[in-house]
Amino acid sequence: MAARILVSTRKGLFELHRADGDWTVGATHFLGDNVALAMADPRDGAWYAALDLGHFGNKLHRSDDAGATWVECAVPAYGEGDTVGTGDGKPPQPATLKLLWSLAAGGADQPGRLWAGTIPGGLFRSDDRGDSWQLVRGLWDVPGRSDWFGGGYDWPGIHSICVDPRDPRCIRVAISCGGVWRSDDDGATWRQAADGMRAAYMPPERAHDPAIQDPHRMVQCAGAPDHFWVQHHNGVFHSEAGGGDWQEIEDVPPSVFGFAVAVHPRDPRTAWFVPAVKDERRYPVDARLVVARTRDGGASFQVLREGLPAQDAYDLVYRHALAVDDAGEGLVFGSTTGGVWTSDDQGDRWRMLDARLPPVHAVAFAA
Repeated sequence: MAARILVSTRKGLFELHRADGDWTVGATHFLGDNVALAMADPRDGAWYAALDLGHFGNKLHRSDDAGATWVECAVPAYGEGDTVGTGDGKPPQPATLKLLWSLAAGGADQPGRLWAGTIPGGLFRSDDRGDSWQLVRGLWDVPGRSDWFGGGYDWPGIHSICVDPRDPRCIRVAISCGGVWRSDDDGATWRQAADGMRAAYMPPERAHDPAIQDPHRMVQCAGAPDHFWVQHHNGVFHSEAGGGDWQEIEDVPPSVFGFAVAVHPRDPRTAWFVPAVKDERRYPVDARLVVARTRDGGASFQVLREGLPAQDAYDLVYRHALAVDDAGEGLVFGSTTGGVWTSDDQGDRWRMLDARLPPVHAVAFAA
C-alpha cells in the first residue's frame, strides 16, 4: 500500500498513516473547512486540496512538502457571457463556479498540466500547476450542451477525467447528466462517447440518448487503457474499446445502483463497487454495508463482507470515496457517516479506522 491516504471530509483533510499494520489518523489540514477533494500528483508529488467554503466560494491549495505548508492557487472562473442551462426548460443562467468537482494530472511530458472538472459542467486546463486556468472552449461550446442537466445537483457537472497514459492528448470526461465525451487533440475538439448506455429514468424513446446519460463515476485501467468502467445511475457499464461501445452489466449483487467504482491498475477485468438502494433512499441494501468485486469483466461478482457492518449500517459512499493503490492490493473507502475502511487483500477482509471522522467526500492514496 502507499505511504499515506488522504481523506477529504466535511470538516477538514485527514492524513492516514500506517502504524504496526493498521492505518491511523496523522496530520490534519484545513480543520473545520469543507474539503471537497484532494489529489496527489504522481509526477512531482504535489498535493492539491479543493475547498468548498459556501458563502466564501471555492478555494484551491497546493503543497510541495507533503502537507507541511500550503499555498493558495487560482480557481477556475467563467467569463462574462458564459451561461448554463438546467435542462428543465428554464432560461439559461450566468455560469459561476459552484464546485471544483474533479482534478487530474496531465501526462509525464506535460509538466504543470492539470485538468479540473466543475459544476456547472465546465472543463478547465492549467499549465502552471493551478496558478491560472483556462476554460476548455471546445467542450463548453459543443452543440447541445444546453441540454445537459443536473443529477443530484441543480446543474450538470464533470466529476471524472481520464487522461490516457499512452497519449495525454486523449482525454475522456464523464458528466452528470451529459454522458461521456472524448477528445484526441488535447481538448480542442470533442465527440460523444456514451453509446451503449441506457437511462432508465428517461422515456423509452430517449433511454439510449448519449447526451442525457448520468454516469456517476468513470475510471480507466492504467495498464490496459482501452478498458473503462462506469457506475451509472441505473447500472454498471464496461467498455473494452476505449468507450462508446458500453456494455451493460445487469447482475451486480446486491444492487446495480451506487456511486463509486475502482479498477485494478493492471487487470482491467477486476473492479470494485459499493452498492446501495437507489433514488430517494440511498443507503446499503438491507442496511448491510458490502463491496461487490468482479474479476472476470462483470461475468460474475463476489459480495465482500468480512470486517464490514452486517446490520444497521446506513453508510453511503460517494463517487470519489473509493480508491485502489498502485499495487492493486490495497483499497480504501469512506462514507457519509464518517466511517473509513481499508483492505490489504483486494477487499477479501476489511478493517475499520479507529476514528470518528466527519462525512467523507473523497479518498486518495499518496506516496
